[in-house]
Amino acid sequence: MKLNLAKAVNGCRLGMLTNLGRNGDKSMEFPACMLYTRTGSAPHLTYDTLQTIEGLPLVAQITLSTLAEHQEVLEDYTQGIGKFVGMPDSIFYCSLHDPVTTCLTGFNTNKTVSLWGAGGRLEMTPLKFMSVQQALQADWFQCLSDGEIVPGGSSRKRAKKSVDRSLAFLDECLRLQEESMVLKESVLIGAIEGGDVLEERLRSARETATRPVGGFLLDGFQGEAMNKDHRLRLVAAVTGELPEDKPRLIQGLGKPDEVLECVQRGVDLFDSCFPYQVTERGCALSFTYNYQQNPETTVLDPAEIQEPGRSGDKTDEKEESDQNMQQRTTFEISLHEKRYGDDFGPLVQGCSCYCCCNHSRAYVHHLLMSKELLAGILLMIHNFQHYFAFFRSIRQALRDNQLPQLKELIIKQSPKA
Repeated sequence: MKLNLAKAVNGCRLGMLTNLGRNGDKSMEFPACMLYTRTGSAPHLTYDTLQTIEGLPLVAQITLSTLAEHQEVLEDYTQGIGKFVGMPDSIFYCSLHDPVTTCLTGFNTNKTVSLWGAGGRLEMTPLKFMSVQQALQADWFQCLSDGEIVPGGSSRKRAKKSVDRSLAFLDECLRLQEESMVLKESVLIGAIEGGDVLEERLRSARETATRPVGGFLLDGFQGEAMNKDHRLRLVAAVTGELPEDKPRLIQGLGKPDEVLECVQRGVDLFDSCFPYQVTERGCALSFTYNYQQNPETTVLDPAEIQEPGRSGDKTDEKEESDQNMQQRTTFEISLHEKRYGDDFGPLVQGCSCYCCCNHSRAYVHHLLMSKELLAGILLMIHNFQHYFAFFRSIRQALRDNQLPQLKELIIKQSPKA
């Protein structure tokens, strides 16, 4: 993998990752997102349905916590996860944890990291971890690391322990990779740990950068445990310590305003679990990313702008839980609401996805009320395509030197607008 940086302005990076894949014949632009999958498949979608979505990312994310239990099956198969899940042309990145799932804390040790799968807790030593990676044969994989998110914030002692353990795991995994013929061409991504302690984050970044890793994962920033301003300061400080010729990844931060804040601080790659979370709430992404409109004159439909956790109308039969209402963002509309029962327009005017071209808000509302599986399929198609187009808009805005205009437009639609 080779990183070609086309532009770097005020921390923002625009470029191309080349020499990707086993044959080194693929490339992708960044900033970009990866395709979020669950056990190697896009949620709600078959492979054929997935191909109807425009702008599919080249890199698909898989999670070790959901696949480690299938190690024996994959070892018998011998051809790796790509062919096993029917996506042989995709580049696969294997993360330790599913960014959607909250992991229990307090189970990591100096020798093992705990993963949580369908069957419960799995303890991973570096040797066990690398043997699973040999079975998966992912193109990229996150190194074993102690990246627990501690409620209430990490103490300095806990943050130091996190960095020490992660560096020890990294050194052992690099040694084992050298000895493996199967993983010789795989790219190992080093994890930057340290909780919310600046000194430990910087130490982790500096030490990890001295190792022969192919990229860096800024781990442990997802969730609400860390203050937003402090998180952004840490991200900026960490990227300032990393070499420019290797990609920087982050997981669990996918709201449009969060993405742009991270792009401005030098992050290159994101996951796409946010569209899945929106789909699970019975919602459709509806924010605009057309920065070429004048943000001062762009008027959004006031009926579509809602405070998080507040509904513009009551839902039918209390279909939407209180938890979902609290999690909802202003970048989406809830198709559970009664007012959409007689709205025969598309989910988003002008959207070219299969759902918006063939079905109405009223139809998706009906599917949700009837608890039809088709509701999740149609929403997932729309939400993925809308989200992928947002990243294309980010790259174009960087080319046009208009990222501030795009950010202003997004902030106008955010909760504080």
